[in-house]
Amino acid sequence: MFRTVGDESVLLHLKTEVYLGLDPVGTRMWTLLTESPSIEDAYEVLRAEYEVEGEDLRKDLQEFLGKLQENELIEFRPPDSLTQAKSG
Repeated sequence: MFRTVGDESVLLHLKTEVYLGLDPVGTRMWTLLTESPSIEDAYEVLRAEYEVEGEDLRKDLQEFLGKLQENELIEFRPPDSLTQAKSG
């Protein structure tokens, strides 16, 4: 579950009740990651929006994704599995 309060947000795993609070930048990362066709596309938009070195942004984005995965708030799937699931 994802809820926004002002410019911050909370992610909640309903089964484990683990939650993660997101500041405005984390909220923007989450929004772009969930709306973009790929992580790379989200990265490109973030790079254009924020004055940050590319390597720093990649590191921050990887840490963010790692924290989400560690808390079971996301799971990674190969791109082919998404195509097969839609057509199958």
